[in-house]
Amino acid sequence: MSDSETTPFLAASSSTKAADPDARVLDEQSETTPLLSSSATPRYDGEEDDARNETASIAPGETDTVSVKSTKDKSIPRPSLIAVIILSLFALGVMIGAFFVPAAVEEYAKQAIVLEPTNLSLVSITTNGVRARIQANFRFDAQRVENEHVRRLGKAATWLVGSIGTEDTKINVYLPDYDNILLGSAAVPPLDVSIANGQNNAVDFVADLIPGDAEGIRTIANEWLEGRLDMVRVQGKADVQLRAGMIPLGTHSIVESLTFEGNNLPQLPAYNITRLNFKEIPVSESGKSQTEKWAMGVEVTVKAFNEYPISVEIPELGFEILVPGCGPTDSPIVVASAVTHRTSVKSHAEVAIDADGLVDKLPEPLIRACPNSNSSPLDLLFEKFLGNETTTVLVRGQQKPGGDTPAWLSDILSSITVPVPFPGRSFENMIREFSLTDVHFKMPDPGAEPEDPESNPRVSGTILVLAGLPSEMNFSLNVTNVRANADVFYKKQKLGELNLKEWQQANSTQFPATEGGEATLKIQSRILDAPLNVTDADVMTDVIAALLFGGRGVMLDINALVDVQVQTVLGDLVVKGVPAEGKIPVKPLGKTLPGLAEPKVGNIEILDTTSDSISLRALVNITNPTPYSAHIPFISIHFEKNGTTLGEAQAENLDITRGNNTNLVVSAKWQPTMGGKDKGRDVGRELISQYLSGYNTTITIRTHRGSIPSHPSLGESLSRLNFTLAAPHLRLPGKDEDEKSHFIRDATFHLWSSTAQFTLASPLKKNMLYIEYVNATALYNHTEVIGTIEYDLPFAAPPGVSRTPRLPVAWDLDSVGYDKVEEALGGRMKLDAKAVVGVRLGRWRERVWYWGRGIGASVRL
Repeated sequence: MSDSETTPFLAASSSTKAADPDARVLDEQSETTPLLSSSATPRYDGEEDDARNETASIAPGETDTVSVKSTKDKSIPRPSLIAVIILSLFALGVMIGAFFVPAAVEEYAKQAIVLEPTNLSLVSITTNGVRARIQANFRFDAQRVENEHVRRLGKAATWLVGSIGTEDTKINVYLPDYDNILLGSAAVPPLDVSIANGQNNAVDFVADLIPGDAEGIRTIANEWLEGRLDMVRVQGKADVQLRAGMIPLGTHSIVESLTFEGNNLPQLPAYNITRLNFKEIPVSESGKSQTEKWAMGVEVTVKAFNEYPISVEIPELGFEILVPGCGPTDSPIVVASAVTHRTSVKSHAEVAIDADGLVDKLPEPLIRACPNSNSSPLDLLFEKFLGNETTTVLVRGQQKPGGDTPAWLSDILSSITVPVPFPGRSFENMIREFSLTDVHFKMPDPGAEPEDPESNPRVSGTILVLAGLPSEMNFSLNVTNVRANADVFYKKQKLGELNLKEWQQANSTQFPATEGGEATLKIQSRILDAPLNVTDADVMTDVIAALLFGGRGVMLDINALVDVQVQTVLGDLVVKGVPAEGKIPVKPLGKTLPGLAEPKVGNIEILDTTSDSISLRALVNITNPTPYSAHIPFISIHFEKNGTTLGEAQAENLDITRGNNTNLVVSAKWQPTMGGKDKGRDVGRELISQYLSGYNTTITIRTHRGSIPSHPSLGESLSRLNFTLAAPHLRLPGKDEDEKSHFIRDATFHLWSSTAQFTLASPLKKNMLYIEYVNATALYNHTEVIGTIEYDLPFAAPPGVSRTPRLPVAWDLDSVGYDKVEEALGGRMKLDAKAVVGVRLGRWRERVWYWGRGIGASVRL
């Protein structure tokens, strides 16, 4: 051994003994002397005794004068020198074997040991814990040791020992970061394993696992479930009795700590809810075995994949199902109890867990509105579930589940609350049919402000809904009331909002599932005066245009959030925010419009006149062939001809029903100057002349900003529609339909006096019409002039049928027409009349032309 290797050890030994003289003396007496005494050898020079005595009398390290002198006087013999070297080497070996080799072997064991669990299965559940069968592979792998010297020493030591065994051992596991709470303990039976490098040991034993402090387990479990456990440090303590074969190696106290980082901690496995079934089940009331009531039963199957080498037989366990309260600080609310079936969990295999739940009543905190809110915890739960969002329910073990569940297991499970994400579901395809019949529209209140709810049109009708029920819902329910906020769309553009804030009565009929089909629920509700807030007047215009001129129906889309009052076995529930989508088919108006577009006007009453306007009121009869009815508090429209506004018509408190509508009061104002002082007069004069002459005249009605005072933008938007209809027929007095269509009923010609007298039919009931002058020509066969009339003295045309004074006639004696008049003397003939007439009605005056055809005339002398 070189000086560089031995010097540090010798130096360390010298310094230690020099520092402690008592210890040095003890060492010399206990170690040095016996070794020297037993190792002395006979001398061949005859000085054995002297050498031995000298050597024995001189202790190593002493400094008395005798020893020093002796050393100086004579040299050390060679055998003594060899003995000292051997002694030093032996001491060095003892120091290495006693202090350095065990440390190296320990380091080797820590790095080289390989433990691979292959299976952990639960043999049985005992009153104190569980009996588990543990299977693993155990070996030493020297390649895992980084230090070459440690690796060599470890391989040599384990090769020499070969195998090692343990006696019955109890291992306690603590949580150092949690006041050393006992996490659990395990009773491990005797084991024998080979510790030679690379030698694999298939370990298979049964151990009793006993849980420790339930509070500590709860703390760790809840922090892990809540995601607050970044790391956990555990410390194992055991007194291990070792033996090498039959040789006992004593009892060794082992303390080992392990730290698990968050990413190395096991995670809850991903799972799928493959079966969820709600149904009504009878339950017996406590103390009344013969009295049954109904509760809601829930059947659930959850599947997950067990990726760990753990097998276990899980007995029936009882749990409580809770839902969050109003806020994060509120206690969760127990809503149901559940019992899992006995489940067999196999390692690295899919696991199916079946559970049965029971909800016998709804706790009051669940349905009570939260502070400063109109929603209850149940509302919040349904809002997420029905909105296809993931909700969170809480699962906690029951404190006293009953059965054969050990008390220690129920204590642990009852102290752990597991949040379970519960996926929502989409109700996009729930509505199978949606229709709105017996529709009644109510126009806005004309006196309402634009922001007032009364300024919106209102809709009444019967809603019929056919909804498909999810397959999970196998219980009876009855819808008693509904309310909703609905957005109405046309071609993906929002038309408006239909707001049903008040509860509307409803009834429902449930149809069971047919073979290969699904269960359905038919809901019927009558909505009354639901306000329709038109948010886009241009879209409303497009809808009306499509109904009037498109020739086919309009499909409106509805997206709604519906609140439903439902009767169930658990009592009356209010389910808020149920998403509903549907379509409302609106029948076209174009093909059935003629009856509506050809009103008949009668009982005209003049209310006021000016020099350029007439205000009147009339009774109108119309036929409404559409399936809709309407109430119109007020509406104003302009009527035009060729783009020129000639006047305005207004109506108040009109009730338009389906079919015939008679005696509707309409006010109108004829004022051609609205379209321009000169142009308007010309267009108006031409229109009146054509109308009086029986031409097929038409007028265009158009809305304007004042049409619906509370919705000026709607009236302005609707003005883009050009709705042209035939001029209304006036109801004239007469004996038959043919006479009712002529203003001039007949004429009487007097040949000798050269005069003519006409019978007039006035549409006015109370007002006098005056003819101020007449310039007319009588024709036979449309072309042959009979004579002319020029008369400039005013005369009256009173209401009803009246006769004019005798008007002078200038005969055209040379014409064929006059010959025909003579031939008709004493009889009748048909003639035409073409005239320019000045009329006056109150302060209003106008000059119109008139062309009457086929007027019956009598000829007298």
